Amino acid sequence: MKLQFFKNVQFTKLIKAEGRLREFNFRNHFSPLQKDICSVNVTDDRGNRIIFEMQKQDTGWKIAQTQLPVWILENETNFQKLIEEELSTNTN
Repeated sequence: MKLQFFKNVQFTKLIKAEGRLREFNFRNHFSPLQKDICSVNVTDDRGNRIIFEMQKQDTGWKIAQTQLPVWILENETNFQKLIEEELSTNTN
């Protein structure tokens, strides 16, 4: 029986969205089944948790869902930069 270990990268960043700082939690788990997928979660103004995924494509990290609040969709480029920065520091 062969054991395989996969690196799990988790990080939290504060991003200004819709006029206030919000805590976004990122999780990128490296496994053959879910390659190049990063799950993100954040709470809205009512305390409801919004969970969505970002998928790596040729042009960079893109939000996979479309039915999300505008303040999340507007920050897609910020998410992309943060994911790339964190993954580049964790690959060493």
